[in-house]
Amino acid sequence: MLKELKEDFAVLRGPLESGRQSPTSFAAILLLSVFLQSLSFVLTYVVAADETIFPYKDQMFVTHLVITVLLIILSVVYAIPAVFKKGEKFQYLLSILVSQNILGVSFYICALFFIGSERGITEQSLLQFTAVTLLFGLIVFILTCVRFLILLKKGAYRRDSSKDKLRSKYERGIKKYLPIIITGSLGVVFILQFLIRSIGIYDLETAFMMVLFILLFCAMLFVLPEQLVILYCKYRFDSFNFNQKGNLKPLGRKGA
Repeated sequence: MLKELKEDFAVLRGPLESGRQSPTSFAAILLLSVFLQSLSFVLTYVVAADETIFPYKDQMFVTHLVITVLLIILSVVYAIPAVFKKGEKFQYLLSILVSQNILGVSFYICALFFIGSERGITEQSLLQFTAVTLLFGLIVFILTCVRFLILLKKGAYRRDSSKDKLRSKYERGIKKYLPIIITGSLGVVFILQFLIRSIGIYDLETAFMMVLFILLFCAMLFVLPEQLVILYCKYRFDSFNFNQKGNLKPLGRKGA
């Protein structure tokens, strides 16, 4: 579908044109992420995993450690101007992976470990809860992808188009997010019921934190499709050209 689209992604290019998501800005963010990734990893596997009975936590620790260390090393490398100026596309891909690691994966694992620390919980119920919440996240991601690609196909991201103006007017309403809101509401209900009935968490503050961590994981899946489309555009078009105002030029082609 993306190959058939007209080469106009003006709305997506807004943050790049303004400089808010320039390679230099991402370099500073990646340097900050070195500390944030280290902190989130420690909180996940030292604090949250301290008394949890969640199965396979040792295997998760090793896998997540390797991934996090690799992301930290790449974050430092791609914060160097001489490197990111030649690898802007990979730098953006790295920023996606880092943000998903910090705000998505780590918080989700934290929630699972904290739930696994509660009295009365069993490994089987933990695995069932994990499977259902992952399925819930997958549904959110699929619904978001479908909605995003439909809007992109209809030209909702073209600059100053009539459809773009209508989209800007009506996207403030609840109708735009109705399928995702329904899915999210069902997910929240399921999570609360599980925490209260299966585990016995009646403390509203504790239950709220667990739900918040899982919903943050789903929120990162919600923004992932747009990140992936921008990454696609950076690979399909010349990176500098895509970051600037004007007509886009696909790589390997001549003309505007």
